[in-house]
Amino acid sequence: MRGAATSRRGLLKAGLAGGLLLGFYLPVRAGGDLPHAVNEPEQGPDDTADKFAPNAFIRIARDGKTTLVMPQVEMGQGVYTAVAMILAEELDADFSRVILEHAPPNDKLYGNPLFGIQVTGNSNSIRSFWLPLRRAGAAARAMLVQAAAQKWKVAAASCSASNGKVIHAASGRVLAYSALVEAAAHIPPPKDPPLKHPKAFTLIGKPVKRFDTPNKVDGGAIYGIDALLPGMKFATITASPVFGGKVGRADDAAAKAVPGVNKVVVLGDMVAVVGDHMWAAMKGMAALDVTWDEGPNVGVTSDTIWRDLRAASAGDGVVAKTIGDVEHGLGQGDRVEAVYELPFLAHATMEPMNCTVQLKPGSCELWLGTQIISRVQGTVAEFLGLPPDKVTVHNHFLGGGFGRRLEPDMALKAVRVAQQLDGEPVKVVWTREEDVRQDVYRPVYRDVISASLSDGKVTAMKYKVAGSSIIARWLPPAFQHGIDIDSVDSAVDQPYDIPNLQVEFVRAEPAAVPTGFWRGVGPNNNVFAIESFMDELARKAGKDPIAFRRGMLGKSPRLRAALDLAAQKSGWGQPLPPRVGRGVSVQPSFGSFIATVVEAEADHDGAVRLRRVTTAVDTGIAVNPDTIVAQIQGGLIFGLTAALHGEITISGGRVKQSNFNDYRMLRIDEIPPIEVHVIPSGEAPGGIGETGTTSGPPALRNALYAATGIALRRLPIDREVLAGRKAA
Repeated sequence: MRGAATSRRGLLKAGLAGGLLLGFYLPVRAGGDLPHAVNEPEQGPDDTADKFAPNAFIRIARDGKTTLVMPQVEMGQGVYTAVAMILAEELDADFSRVILEHAPPNDKLYGNPLFGIQVTGNSNSIRSFWLPLRRAGAAARAMLVQAAAQKWKVAAASCSASNGKVIHAASGRVLAYSALVEAAAHIPPPKDPPLKHPKAFTLIGKPVKRFDTPNKVDGGAIYGIDALLPGMKFATITASPVFGGKVGRADDAAAKAVPGVNKVVVLGDMVAVVGDHMWAAMKGMAALDVTWDEGPNVGVTSDTIWRDLRAASAGDGVVAKTIGDVEHGLGQGDRVEAVYELPFLAHATMEPMNCTVQLKPGSCELWLGTQIISRVQGTVAEFLGLPPDKVTVHNHFLGGGFGRRLEPDMALKAVRVAQQLDGEPVKVVWTREEDVRQDVYRPVYRDVISASLSDGKVTAMKYKVAGSSIIARWLPPAFQHGIDIDSVDSAVDQPYDIPNLQVEFVRAEPAAVPTGFWRGVGPNNNVFAIESFMDELARKAGKDPIAFRRGMLGKSPRLRAALDLAAQKSGWGQPLPPRVGRGVSVQPSFGSFIATVVEAEADHDGAVRLRRVTTAVDTGIAVNPDTIVAQIQGGLIFGLTAALHGEITISGGRVKQSNFNDYRMLRIDEIPPIEVHVIPSGEAPGGIGETGTTSGPPALRNALYAATGIALRRLPIDREVLAGRKAA
């Protein structure tokens, strides 16, 4: 996705020209335990002269500590460690003396090159910052080498750098980076610093333990929900259960009688209970008697939403891509048609939505975990009528993002509550029920596909996806000519050799229900539909599903290699018991090439048991192979959970689900063995955070197709259909 134009080169120039003044950071140290978060910086705006700060990402102090500023946020994906490895690799830093800091809000210095704003999402932290970070590290290294060469009065080319030192091999002289801070600061940064050849990497490609793990194990890690301020109050909120509803009447007598409750705040669309501690706020909320003015959306149900979406998908869409003559191609050979549907999904992050606010005359401070720190700052500043620099955002580790924390709503609601207090800081925490029922949901989608088969191959395909446009709301400049580039992602760039192809998008916004990004969004819809359809086409052609796909992957040798490896490692073709099947899916999504085989069983009552998952992935240069394996495993569990259980349903304008009892997650005893095979590659890194999520559901669906012969075309998997008690 491309928004306001910020090129990689432009980002680097901005970083080399700019400085950095931090109001808060969470330091993370390599080579040992992580220190606890602090509320004040180690240095202020007047003592940066003691540091070598060649660009927005690197600080080297006289004591030898190297601080790397993280442009992306850590929400469990391991990006802190990977970013540090990239910077330290090209800098030739002493990795044991590296410290990490959150970047403050600053789109100019830390804007994501693919979006033009400061955002973590779309599985592009490493792939978008790969070159900017390497150039930043290489430029700093070149300046330090030049500084040492000038001291020694030798040619810079005769010097080398390693482990935080500059070395002149001919004379045996060595200078630590810490001794070169002042001299290097006066050397102009090189315009085009040479980058290391991958064969010279000493960090990249090695399994490195994550910086954030020790404190996440011992409880020392600080998340947004952990923020504590002197005199802080605690609050929880309840919003209208009906989308768009308002508070009718709030009887707060019983709530105020709860010990520790200080105040009940009634705002138009929500009510907050404020207390001395969280238990008081929650008990007060339970005692609150609220009557809602439900508004015009009380008649919205899942049935009406699906009725409207199906009607919209019957019409023509906006053409997002066309190759050849699809209508002529569909008239040749055997024609096959299918429709696939995916439901609303909630994020259900382990850390529920929260934000701590301190309002003072003319300023605002916020403590939270967000994927969009600069947008939170700008949104709150606009709401309060303050200049952005008067809104300080302290970002923390995120207890899960999955796209939910790409929205600023938790910050705005907390600020509105804080406005009703007498200047005390307040931490606003959503209950799990509120978190599920006031989410910004993965859209419902309907995919209509037609294809023709000839000589065992697809000769034409018409693919139409209908659903809401998140991009039109979230990043309007990227919504052009009626096409949501995310909604057609992995459809317009599907990997198969199909000579006649047309992809259409129908924008169909669901009544009342807010929609947003959900760990893959467009790809987790399109990969499911296309890969499910490929299995049906393979059966129609009388071919093995892997052989069928392989015959149409001539333009994607990396994906074909991943498919071959997944087939080999999964035991594809070996005999299986009755009602057990293997299913496959492939995708080139997020710049990575991944093939997944799921082995699953469906008993006669429709219960599904996952037996084994095998994945092969070519994600280019694997910065930290351990993180890639962990991300694929976690993504597979996330996606398989959605395939088996995930569905948000609407009745009377309300979300029916409320907690993990009725919005189920896979339990630990339900997780099968998961094998991840990372294919060595010299290509630039691809994205990895969402690839597992999108690859699991179609492979599972295809495994059940192989096991039962039932072609499921809707998620979540319907056990009644698998048991034969209900039509597919």
